[in-house]
Amino acid sequence: MSKRLAFAVYIFSIIFFSCFFVWPIWEIVKSGFFDYEQGFTLAYFKAVFINPIYREGLFNSFIMGIGSTILALFLAVPLAYLFNYYEFPGKKLFSSLILLPIMLPPFVGAIGIQQLLGTYGIINTALIRLGWMSAAHPFDWLGSWQFTSIIILNALSLYPVVYLNIVASLANIDPAMEEAAANLGCRRFRNFFHITFPLIRPGVFAGCTIVFIWAFTELGVPLMFSFNRVTSVQIFNGLKEIGGNPFPYALVTVMFILSALFYLMGKGLFGRNNYEMLSKASHGRVCKSLGMGGQCACVCFFLLITVLALLPHLTVVLFSFASDWYQSILPNAWTMENYRLALGNDLTIPSIENSLIYASCATLLSVFLGIGIAFVVARTRLPGRHLLDVCAMMPLAVPGLVMAFGFVAMSQEGRVFAFLNPVDNPTILLIIAYAIRKLPLMVRSGVAGLQQTSLKYEEAAQSLGCPPFKAVRKITLPLIMANLMAGSILVFSQAMLEVSDSLILAQKQSFYPITKSIYELLNLLGHGTFLSCALGVWAMTFLAVTILSTAVLLGKGLGAIFKV
Repeated sequence: MSKRLAFAVYIFSIIFFSCFFVWPIWEIVKSGFFDYEQGFTLAYFKAVFINPIYREGLFNSFIMGIGSTILALFLAVPLAYLFNYYEFPGKKLFSSLILLPIMLPPFVGAIGIQQLLGTYGIINTALIRLGWMSAAHPFDWLGSWQFTSIIILNALSLYPVVYLNIVASLANIDPAMEEAAANLGCRRFRNFFHITFPLIRPGVFAGCTIVFIWAFTELGVPLMFSFNRVTSVQIFNGLKEIGGNPFPYALVTVMFILSALFYLMGKGLFGRNNYEMLSKASHGRVCKSLGMGGQCACVCFFLLITVLALLPHLTVVLFSFASDWYQSILPNAWTMENYRLALGNDLTIPSIENSLIYASCATLLSVFLGIGIAFVVARTRLPGRHLLDVCAMMPLAVPGLVMAFGFVAMSQEGRVFAFLNPVDNPTILLIIAYAIRKLPLMVRSGVAGLQQTSLKYEEAAQSLGCPPFKAVRKITLPLIMANLMAGSILVFSQAMLEVSDSLILAQKQSFYPITKSIYELLNLLGHGTFLSCALGVWAMTFLAVTILSTAVLLGKGLGAIFKV
């Protein structure tokens, strides 16, 4: 990338972040630093660290982020390793099923969790019938072990993020390097920790960074468990008193600072000494064949993780076929009417079309902007590139509710961005909101790929007269396509299922995205829960077909997208 183009990308990115990230956050955060009587004050900011409730919330959020990241890493690394190095039955099927946990709105999955872990849910009903639990005193799963359950659920929902980044990184490793190490006596685990892991460390860091910040600011799962002692829920509860309570705004600022510090600390500890390869691969990787015992072990491990991660989704599927379900392992009555009513509702078909438009446009915007930022961060020496890298990650550190309220505030009448007022037409604002909140997924995937791809290819092409931009387009982009595809799939799926921005910005029924329609159906009395589950299953199915169709258009199966 030429210096002029890199500088243009840098300037455009700064302007974009200033208008659609800093500005809306400023509209919210300034209320935590300004008092109508005293003017500027740090009293509210200091009170966050003095108040034991807020201190406990910050500590719990940190533990939630660390615990979720470690558990997701322990799940993703062996899955990615087994998938890339060994052949076993059902491998292609498992490669698709692993992605499913990120394909369902979390508040719909919460219905499945309630039915699973409720006092009279599936698990307790099964234990009572087996005689292992008293029917008079059933165990309250959602009331006990709340915090541990939140960490586990976060990890089971987010481990595909780490998995995708690791698989994409493993695809860029030349198998000849591992084979050479093995010939010199470095085998199995030693080979992995001394050769493979240093080469995939950028991908591991990228995935873990996203998971940590995501879990650190998670709102939906703690709300589901009525666990109020985390910062994100404290902000959510405080925002119900907009204009009257300045502490949520101070909490947002604290989350900003802490997220940036945690990211920089992680980059300093784990993101240094990135090893790059001269070539992508001298030959394709040949997966090893296993004996009957090894194949059974691989299948059982993949099956166990998949079933655990998909239990809430499977319960939602069952719920969508039910007309009554209480104190039983399976629904008391079955029906297909929920699907007909869900698709026949006035909210449904337009919302699917809207979501496709919003998510597709947001993905295109994220891809172009994310690739540009990734090149500036990984391929240039511009003085402010590290600041741009941090800015690109910060949207993940801000609760979606805060960002959404910020977008509403900045587009009110009399403001600079009043022409984007969502009351009239939220399309542009929703596309921008989706894109900027999911942009970190694209940036981290792109940076990880560039860090593993040698700059010597571009330099060789330019020395032969190839212009810098053409060298990037013809040489570098194809080499990091696996990373870009991983990032694009994540951006599209998450944009299709974005909740906070959808609930707040889409105020007219004609502009509802699918998540807003599911939420509206969920609030209907009577069979609203069953209808929302049916629409949730339609959304999950449609999204899976969309991603699989993308893979077919590329001429490869979904599992082969991330392989050499």
